[in-house]
Amino acid sequence: MIKIAIPLTLGTLLLAGSVSAQEARPMARPAARPPAPVERTAVSFPARPSVVARGLESVIGKDVSALKRQFGEPRLDVVEVYGRKLQFVGKPCILDAFLYPESKGGREVVTYVDTRRSDGAAVDRASCVEALQRR
Repeated sequence: MIKIAIPLTLGTLLLAGSVSAQEARPMARPAARPPAPVERTAVSFPARPSVVARGLESVIGKDVSALKRQFGEPRLDVVEVYGRKLQFVGKPCILDAFLYPESKGGREVVTYVDTRRSDGAAVDRASCVEALQRR
């Protein structure tokens, strides 16, 4: 009899312990009023800084047509989701100009320039711009 009583007692205790606390508690009353929604205002982004590295004034802030007038047709014109990259190539260097919209739906202008030699070695950006303008 003890062999049966012990497992039955343990089983009963396990079942009693599995009753959830929510079932045992009385139901709470709903809150009188839902909290008022928080009012949020849109934050405007600050204007882009206008610090331009010396020697890059003729490129930074320019649009596609201005770049084509300065350097001719680009070797690459890559349109991306949020911007565009134009690549101009000359004997002294390769210039990558990265253009992004001034504002939502605005015209794309150069915000960054990267330069290198054809072997991948670094080149001064202003020197590359000047060399490509002279050709």
